Amino acid sequence: MKKIMSVLLALMLIASFAFAGGGRDSQPAAQPAAQPSQQASHTISVGGSTSVTPLMELFQAEYEKAHSNVRITISGTGSGDGITGAAAGTYEIGMSSRELRPAEMADLDVHVVAIDGIALILNSSNPVSSLTLDQIKSIYTGAVTRWDQLGAAANGKTGGIAVVSREPGSGTRGAFQEILGFTDAELVRGAIEFDGTGAVRSAVSGNADAIGYISLGSLDSSVKPLNVEGVIPNVANVKAGTYKIQRPFILMTRSGTPLHASTQAFLNWVMGSQAQPIVNTSWISVN
Repeated sequence: MKKIMSVLLALMLIASFAFAGGGRDSQPAAQPAAQPSQQASHTISVGGSTSVTPLMELFQAEYEKAHSNVRITISGTGSGDGITGAAAGTYEIGMSSRELRPAEMADLDVHVVAIDGIALILNSSNPVSSLTLDQIKSIYTGAVTRWDQLGAAANGKTGGIAVVSREPGSGTRGAFQEILGFTDAELVRGAIEFDGTGAVRSAVSGNADAIGYISLGSLDSSVKPLNVEGVIPNVANVKAGTYKIQRPFILMTRSGTPLHASTQAFLNWVMGSQAQPIVNTSWISVN
């Protein structure tokens, strides 16, 4: 009898341990936090200034590497379109390379992301190395139409000047004209107007008599940068304030309308310290 009781007790103990272990195993495992790739995907629409576009493309490449659920589309369509598109909701984020007028700011929240220099560019064969602000204005308003009218600054360059400008409504053009102090109506007759930074750069690189202007961040070896008042157009001189032809790079969002969470996170990243090393590659950080 004692032997039977011992066996029964052992069986009861085994059953008790098995039940207790099964209770632990039956508890649901803790779920890991959702990773970016598991979060709902979102496409952020960005559009506007062709001068801001190269900077935004650098932001895009870096941000998308770390956020696989986010896609950023960028349309370089000019500052005017960026301003109206952001206000209308066509773009979640608009881009402008000029200051906004008071009437344009009514429906927009404005974020200055960088400071950019506007570089005057010449054909690589042009011997002219430096001009004053007054001389540049004289060229763009038609008071000076030939290189040899510039005196010693011409460095022996002769012939007519081919004036290259951006299209009406361009943020780069608006900023350039405002800094130099002339209006659309005063632009020299016969100026060759192009849509986009790349088109201006290409036109100047292919014309030995041409002068144009582009974003400092878009300079490359295909053209020759022109010193202004003897000052080289570079990041250090823009930051120091000695290079005078400079303007803000602005991002705009529609005021009164909450941004999608992914868009807000991207904008916070762009305006924060993580993105500023990207700005400082060719532009001036505002932070």
